[in-house]
Amino acid sequence: MGIKLSVVDQTPVHGSHAKKDAPLLTVELAKMCDELNYHRFWVAEHHDSVHFANPCPEILVAHLASITQRIKVGSGGVMLSHYSPLKVAECFSMLASLFPGRIDLGVGRAPGGSGLTSSALAFPNPSSNSELYAEQAQLLENFIHHSFESNHPYKPIQVMPEVRDVPELWMLGSSGGSARLAGQLGYHLALARFIAPDNCHPRIFEEHRKGWEEAGHQGGIQRILAIACICGETEKEAKLRAGTAVYRKFAAQMGQREDFLTPAEVRDRYKAMSSSHQSIFDKIEESYTIGTVDQCWSEFEILANEFQTDELSLVTVTYSQEDRLDSYRLLAGKR
Repeated sequence: MGIKLSVVDQTPVHGSHAKKDAPLLTVELAKMCDELNYHRFWVAEHHDSVHFANPCPEILVAHLASITQRIKVGSGGVMLSHYSPLKVAECFSMLASLFPGRIDLGVGRAPGGSGLTSSALAFPNPSSNSELYAEQAQLLENFIHHSFESNHPYKPIQVMPEVRDVPELWMLGSSGGSARLAGQLGYHLALARFIAPDNCHPRIFEEHRKGWEEAGHQGGIQRILAIACICGETEKEAKLRAGTAVYRKFAAQMGQREDFLTPAEVRDRYKAMSSSHQSIFDKIEESYTIGTVDQCWSEFEILANEFQTDELSLVTVTYSQEDRLDSYRLLAGKR
């Protein structure tokens, strides 16, 4: 099957540049991916993070859509538990009106930050801790498509005076907990293998399809598999580049939080690790797609066939911006 390549960008705080420049580096990457004919460019939401610098995807989506020409732009995703579904619908309906046919609205259940940030985002109300997520997702779909039942109290609300276009609705998941819900509500599904590869199975997409068919939704169902991927001219170079992202995930499992390490620093720390810690690091590395262009594309084809999808979205985190640009550039040249 033909494979479309897309991007989920976390706006990493590269060690190669000033921290304040992280959003501008995402802009640089989006421009390049537009020129290289990537299919979508989504931005993630994180709060109070030393590694990722985008707490407000709707603002970055607006800017990226304005400086690109054809690539679809969206959120991957808005962490819906923090927000009013009406306000999210208003923001993305406005975006869809300004950039018809190019805006995706992806939402997720995770907080994207600590309990403290969740509390601060909800103030003066208590944090919902995603307990109302299903209801929020339903309301969001209703507001976007103006699909409330005739007796619903929100039926009279108009998100926009006259709807020109609407964003494409996507739900993000990493372990299948939201798959059936997404299908029932008419959301397409993006499965984040880069977050929880051990819990990411093709049957999650099947659960989504069952929910979609049970609800009787019309139109083609879409699915995306999002993977961690780092490419290099050689396998050795790719593995060296990938060390920064792999170590960040390893350190998070160890309860540590520090700025990104250089590939050389990661190599030195790996050598000093106990064998048990090296095994944990190695397992994380094995869950990434790392290698030359041919090696990466070979794995793309395996994953696309296994998960029965024609679209893969790549998450690439490196120490330097140039390595990140080069990885996406190399992979686009294969098509």
